[in-house]
Amino acid sequence: MKEKSEGFKVICDNRQARFLYEILETYEAGIQLTGTEVKSIRAGKANLQDGYALIRNGEAWLLNMHVSPYSQSSAYFNHEPRRTRKLLLHRKEIRTLVGKVEQQGLTLIPLKMYLKRGLVKVSIGLCRGKKLHDKREDMKRRDDTRDMQRAMKRY
Repeated sequence: MKEKSEGFKVICDNRQARFLYEILETYEAGIQLTGTEVKSIRAGKANLQDGYALIRNGEAWLLNMHVSPYSQSSAYFNHEPRRTRKLLLHRKEIRTLVGKVEQQGLTLIPLKMYLKRGLVKVSIGLCRGKKLHDKREDMKRRDDTRDMQRAMKRY
């Protein structure tokens, strides 16, 4: 039997989170899914846009992430699109996250969902919300670098 390939395929990316939040640290977590969810995710029908993570009773949970129902399955065997899913992290990682989230007032936001060696993984970011002036500075910096690239290309 062929071993699992070392492939890395990004399924969905939460680009809005990089604009709205300042990302301090990232963690890789597994996610507990049902069979139809995995098939739907492999088809690329997942959305992290409104998702966030919480830590309850020493376990990490991913809330409000949308995974579309699998089209080739009956309604009886299908999953609920916005159900709460358990994140699979090491206990030591969960303890450090609890301390940072509760003491420093940070948030856990899913940044990217991808397939790694045949398994679905989620990249979770420990984030701090940006203020309006921070967002404006980022937009200004991005525009300036774009203008510099254009000028270098013309020259």
